[in-house]
Amino acid sequence: MTAYAVGYFEEVEMGPEIVAYLEAIDATLAPFGGRFLIHGGDKNVLEGEWPGDLVVIAFPDMDGARAWYESPTYARLLPLRLNKAKGAVILIEGVCQDHKATDILAG
Repeated sequence: MTAYAVGYFEEVEMGPEIVAYLEAIDATLAPFGGRFLIHGGDKNVLEGEWPGDLVVIAFPDMDGARAWYESPTYARLLPLRLNKAKGAVILIEGVCQDHKATDILAG
């Protein structure tokens, strides 16, 4: 089942470290089948406040997503982002195509 790395970043201090991170991250995704679905961009806030940016990266499965995040190649890049961006990152599984909202009631 498809899994996602989701990041919500409230603050990003643009500069050489973030530029280096952005220039190198694509190469870390390729071996794990990762690809960007959302990477910031224009947004239309309908409810509440959304002061930050959203990043969503899709992977074929949770094992691939976890392997990417824990890979030595990404581990070398991670400090570049951690030092200049404030936010949260999670790995989460998607749902099957026929998922219905009430499916979560079954536990």
